[in-house]
Amino acid sequence: MLVAAFTTVAAAGKLLVAGFPPASPVADHLRGLGFQVDLFTGGVAAIQAAQGNYAAALIHLPIPEWSPEELLEELQRNNSILPVVFLGDGADPSSDVAAAVRMVKLGAFQYLPASSSPRRIGDAILSAAAHRAACTVSPEPIVERWRQFLVGDSTPMQHVVETVRLIGNRRCTVLITGETGTGKEMAARAIHMASNRYSLPLVAVNCSALPENLLEAELFGHVKGAFTGAFQSRIGRFEQAHRGTLFLDEIGDMPMELQAKLLRVLQEREFQRLGSSETIKVDTRVIAASNVDLVERVRQGRFREDLYYRINVVPIQMPPLRDRRSDVPALARHFVEKICRQEDILLKQMTPETLQRLCRHSWPGNVRELENAVEKAVALSGERRQQLYPGDFHLPSHLENRSAAASNTPHVAVPDEGLDFEHIVGTLELSLLEQALRKTGGNKKLAADLLGLKRTTFAAKLKSLESSAALVASHR
Repeated sequence: MLVAAFTTVAAAGKLLVAGFPPASPVADHLRGLGFQVDLFTGGVAAIQAAQGNYAAALIHLPIPEWSPEELLEELQRNNSILPVVFLGDGADPSSDVAAAVRMVKLGAFQYLPASSSPRRIGDAILSAAAHRAACTVSPEPIVERWRQFLVGDSTPMQHVVETVRLIGNRRCTVLITGETGTGKEMAARAIHMASNRYSLPLVAVNCSALPENLLEAELFGHVKGAFTGAFQSRIGRFEQAHRGTLFLDEIGDMPMELQAKLLRVLQEREFQRLGSSETIKVDTRVIAASNVDLVERVRQGRFREDLYYRINVVPIQMPPLRDRRSDVPALARHFVEKICRQEDILLKQMTPETLQRLCRHSWPGNVRELENAVEKAVALSGERRQQLYPGDFHLPSHLENRSAAASNTPHVAVPDEGLDFEHIVGTLELSLLEQALRKTGGNKKLAADLLGLKRTTFAAKLKSLESSAALVASHR
């Protein structure tokens, strides 16, 4: 039954097989199942070949000069989705169970005793190949999956998206900053989904939600009796995120003593559970987030400078919603679809007037405030009405009016004695151009896009205004 179920998998599959002689009943059996068997005698050759498109790997221990743990780590480094089946060396049959538990915990697909028959080995390989086929996702859907966490096409969001695209498959630590509600956790999820760790856990910890003693146990785990109330051993979040991603939210609120322990884990990739002297090694990517200025916290002596530089390898600034108002319609529609799907009701639509009103609001609570406003509007509109009107969104009028005033026309009072119109307008224009340059890191093309100008127009205006300002200064 198993052979029949996986015939199509085997027919198109190649196997990476190491540790068997050229003439082997196991290799012959696997060929009989329809696999193309590529035999390798040494560990180095097998590791290099793992970069190819193999359905599964079968490793017969021992492999000279390689421990099973080292070999597995290198195979997975070269191909993170390759399922690896180990066949024991038969030296100590009584230790096969312990070896199987250890290797499967490290990421092996299966560990079989040396006495396993060719048929049993073939069944294990068929299962591994089927698992590999089920987990295989083409590059385009993967990109589409992580991109759904970052809604919007404004220039600030394009910067975020491009950064995620560049660092997704890297191991580097990321620091995401931004105001409350800007979507820092969504950015962390996007990074995780864009990485080769996407099939493994993303574990989130809010560093401000727990007191220091509980936070340490939460991160690193503890053994039985480590402290009052520790009635049994428990693994921590770092172990849960092994080979996956750990998201440390509000890291600026982490106690100083715990910051020192976190720094050591990031540097050494190892730690000890509370109450234990055993050193545990982990392969965990860390993404940190903060809505406070960590540089200021360092100046105040409330955050370790060395830890700041260790987590700030790749910084991502999540823009506030007021700086990307063009994304409001897309975000609003996204939340309407999400909420209607969750409530199992017909999809509601928003009128153009509704979207205009949403774009005028200042959104001090950022994306989270917009989502809450949409959820409330959907609930209050009832199930029968399919249109969402401006009156369904009960936004504070003073905030909306302040937003409209700020986003449309700046108020400049004309004094009784008059003013220098050209100077005032020129100063305002120069200020806008310089702000755009700061936001885009000096990139004139992106700054021009941010202001809706052609690059040539932007450059000409900047040169003219800077010359005028210098001339005025020289005559003072």
